[in-house]
Formats: sequence, C-alpha cells, structure tokens
Amino acid sequence: MKGKIAEIFESIQGEGLYLGYKQLFVRFFGCNLNCQFCDTRLRYFQEYTPQELFSQLKKYNDYYHSISFTGGEPLLQKDFLKAVLKLTHQEGYLNYLETNGTLPTALEAVIDYIDIIAMDLKLPSSTAQNSFWKEHQEFLAIASRKEVFLKAVICKSTKEEDLKEALNLIKKINPISVLVLQPNSYENKKDLNSKLKNFRNIAIENNVTACIIPQLHKIIGLK
Repeated sequence: MKGKIAEIFESIQGEGLYLGYKQLFVRFFGCNLNCQFCDTRLRYFQEYTPQELFSQLKKYNDYYHSISFTGGEPLLQKDFLKAVLKLTHQEGYLNYLETNGTLPTALEAVIDYIDIIAMDLKLPSSTAQNSFWKEHQEFLAIASRKEVFLKAVICKSTKEEDLKEALNLIKKINPISVLVLQPNSYENKKDLNSKLKNFRNIAIENNVTACIIPQLHKIIGLK
C-alpha cells in the first residue's frame, strides 16, 4: 500500500484555534472538492509506504506540538492514512487532522488514532459548489468523540442564510464547539470586515462561540 504525498515540511499553524503552534505538516495529494477560494492547487506527489513516510517524519527531530495531516483531503486515502496514524500514535505524537468534513465514513475508519480535528464547513455560497449539510452533520457527530473545532471561509458572496444553517447544525450536534470565521485571503480584507463582524454577532446571538481568525501564515509570509 502506498500513499500520494505532495510535501512534508515544518512550520507554524497559520489557521484556526492552534494558530502559532509549531507543527510538522504532511500534505496529502488530491481533493474531492473544487472550492472557488482554494489556495492549494497540487500538481505533484511522491509515493510512500506507511513505514517510509513514518521514517521521513522521524528525521525531523525538533519539538512539535503535533503532526498536521492536511491536503488536499487526507481522508481520500483513508487506508494509507490509518496505517500512518497508527505508527505516529504508537510513537506518542499528537495527530491533528485538517479536513473538509465531507467524508464521514472515512473519518469513522481513522477516528481512534486522531487527537484534534480542524473541520471545515463548506458554505455553498462561499465555495460555489453544492451544499454538504448532511455530510457535515454526520461528520461532526463522529468528530465530536475527539477534540474538534470548525472553520468556515467567508467571502463577499457568502450568504447569511448559509451561516444560519451552519449555526443550526452546530447547535444540534456539538453546541460547545468553536466556529472560526476565516476571511477569504483572495479578497480585500476591508470589504469583508463588516460582514465578518456581523456574522460573528449572529453566531453569538445564536449561542455559538465564534471568532474571526485570518490566515496568519499568509500575512507574515510563511509556508
């Protein structure tokens, strides 16, 4: 069994609740979505067996808070991912999964070996794709067995009705989870400021904890 890996690198986490934490990143090749704001268009990959990838990770001998399995979408390669997660878990690493939150069956297969989940909510008016409310609901129910927070990219096109649908989902499945509102990095921040503040206030009015966190790594010029 081999997995397709686009890159391995060390950096700080630039998004979400673990902003600024030092991590070792494993970027998986391939995604099942094509969001209009996507900032990770992958063209190349290298193949590894689970043991080969684990051996590469062990060469990075600095201190890291966790290993971030990101993409693309790691859960597209769930069998390979599970084999790697078992190895890192047994070695005492914290496993941090960054995911678009649309593949609940695949998450169920690996959930026992994950510690933290950064789950996207793909709002259709942001992504310019179909909605994934059913998949997100099933996914969050499984993810809630571990530490999980949610991220939603907010664009000028994002509709309030999509935000409210997301808030209803959170209140139904995991009302104590935090929602990170992330401004689309391709759009002018000034144009989004009022919308972000309004969305945060709507979330608070609905008893959902929400915060506005931009992509720090892009602001300061890190990978």
